[in-house]
Amino acid sequence: MEWQDEGTLIGSRPHGETSAIIEVFTAQHGRHAGVLRGGASRKVAAMLQPGSQVTVNWRARLDDHLGVFQAEPLRSRAGLMADRMALAGLNAICAMLRFALPERAAYPLLYGRTQDLLSRLDGAGWAADYLRWEMLLLEETGFGLDLARCAVTGSREDLAYVSPRTGRAVSRGGAGDWTPRLLPLPQGLLGQGAMSGTELAQGFAITGHFLLRELSALHHGRQLPEARARLIDRLARESS
Repeated sequence: MEWQDEGTLIGSRPHGETSAIIEVFTAQHGRHAGVLRGGASRKVAAMLQPGSQVTVNWRARLDDHLGVFQAEPLRSRAGLMADRMALAGLNAICAMLRFALPERAAYPLLYGRTQDLLSRLDGAGWAADYLRWEMLLLEETGFGLDLARCAVTGSREDLAYVSPRTGRAVSRGGAGDWTPRLLPLPQGLLGQGAMSGTELAQGFAITGHFLLRELSALHHGRQLPEARARLIDRLARESS
């Protein structure tokens, strides 16, 4: 079994004395792991930074084997290491991909959006893009939210809440006595203008609720990655 693809390195760990097991989020083969021989060397370790773009060739005797990678660097994102906020974003993206995606399933739309987001980390104003990326992550893994119309009245107007049970939008008029139990819906998630620090926090509360509810069961109750919590905390402190 053999294939070649391009992808982003999202994780690595030592394997024996000289090798490493790397995880790459690839365009055509999704999240895929394999052994990189010589991955423990200083020369190769420079390529194994999170977010590095690589060309990989994977080979195994059988399709369900771990297999062996050969990798060539395409683009380094080492420059992000000097920016604490960008580094927090990069670590959160890599951690969430490892947490949320099943192995060896292709997500071409998510792959493209991930590359777009990674390319924006060295600039400003990408926090809302990251939040929308989490929304896409939910949708691509089968747990998308329905924010198009009110679940109670069917109206598209004055949508202000999200049901924590169904993931559907609820208008102010439709909320009624259930308002305290609903999640506030930031208008920025509906495409209406920029998002304030408060709206970002509301948006992360929504995505965090559903990511945890829907995906933690697949990980035997594990919590969401600490890298995500660190990013949200840093964004909150910056906007306060």
